[in-house]
Amino acid sequence: MQAQRTALVAEQKQILSPRMLQSIKILALPVAELTEAIQQEVDANPALEIVEDRSADSLESFSEDKTEPQTGSIEDHEGEYSDSGYRSWDGDENSQRKFIEGAIALPETLQEHLLDQLRMLNIPAEQLALGERLIQNLDDNGFNIIPPKELCGSTPEDELRAVVAQIQGLDPCGTCTADYQESLLVQASLDPEAPAEALPILRDHLPELEKGKHAEIKRALGMREPRYSVVRDYIKTLSPFPGRLFSTEKTRYVIPDLAIRVEDNEFVIELNDELIPVLGVNPFFAELSGRTDQKKDTVAFAKRNVEKARFFIGSIQQRNATLLKVAKSIVVHQARFFVEGPTAMQPLSLSDIADDIGVHETTVSRVVNGKYVQTEWGIFELRRFFTNAVPGTSASAPHSKESVKEVIRNILAEEDTREGGSPKLTDREIVDMLARRDITIARRTVAKYRNELALDSSYGRHKR
Repeated sequence: MQAQRTALVAEQKQILSPRMLQSIKILALPVAELTEAIQQEVDANPALEIVEDRSADSLESFSEDKTEPQTGSIEDHEGEYSDSGYRSWDGDENSQRKFIEGAIALPETLQEHLLDQLRMLNIPAEQLALGERLIQNLDDNGFNIIPPKELCGSTPEDELRAVVAQIQGLDPCGTCTADYQESLLVQASLDPEAPAEALPILRDHLPELEKGKHAEIKRALGMREPRYSVVRDYIKTLSPFPGRLFSTEKTRYVIPDLAIRVEDNEFVIELNDELIPVLGVNPFFAELSGRTDQKKDTVAFAKRNVEKARFFIGSIQQRNATLLKVAKSIVVHQARFFVEGPTAMQPLSLSDIADDIGVHETTVSRVVNGKYVQTEWGIFELRRFFTNAVPGTSASAPHSKESVKEVIRNILAEEDTREGGSPKLTDREIVDMLARRDITIARRTVAKYRNELALDSSYGRHKR
């Protein structure tokens, strides 16, 4: 057996102090999370206090005494940027009221909707209890999480079937089913106006219907085109996921950290500091930290917390200053975007911004991650402005990945406006259209970008 022995090994490690870790964390926080971190620090540090809570004022009409923004001019869309300024966020009273009302209102869940209907039925208490159990077993789509037989194994099968059928007939019709195929079958079977051919198509030929193999279905059922079109149109009216009408998934509200707009050929950058309270050092603790006639432990405690408070305030100021520097640099590199829109977005890397403002790439990454900017073209995550050049485009006019995706989105958006009910554009046809715009990419790349945009293929768009 090999003997164990002690050895000295020299190695270099970078150890960050707790304060530095805190500063890095603050740098990465979006404005909403920053306000929470501030409140936690105020609760933990008696030397830190809130001088002015502007978040409370922002809920009221706060329009007076607004500071005029400092602006920087741009001679042309791709010209040099000249020290754009910023100002605080101007809140809109009506928007704020709608936001608050929407946040307080709780939508009715699928289970609540079904339970209210079930309890209105004149059924025995045993069946009511069984139905409540089955309803609580439904997922967001309205499907059974656990098969009813497994969930209610001790219940007689005929009684279980009867309660399941009652739930399936409630609004929305087709819940308490195993999957979307069974849900569609239930909806069609309960509809007195459903075409007779709908059930055999849904039961025996749903895969062919999904793949658009209409000729096979007509041949198997001996149907002619006029009748088949009527049945297919009816099936399109059914809901494969009925429970989604009552989805309770919370809306994720995005609070922009910045706003960037163009006014009179000048870029204006606004820092959203309206939600960030003004912090200060408690005067009592500041005075106590410099006293010589108090106990050493008391003075040391005050001094330690005053230093922590000042460092915390400085970290927030550094966070805001760095965020503004990054925003200004993005405006320089992506000036065309803010004037012309997403199709004009240029290739840009983290290193470009890092070299421009004199920081490390990881610092830029922390600053842009999870933060959003309000523009005249919508709200965008700062990370979206960093995009690679698309291979294959001409060297004289490089296109970014995001701009090419936006061009594809626009092409498909205009698809339905073409005359004569033209067939849907294939990926190959999109490739040819892009080539005429000096964007040369492969068909598989078009398919990849289309999937990233959550857009169907030509077949999928044709079915809609």
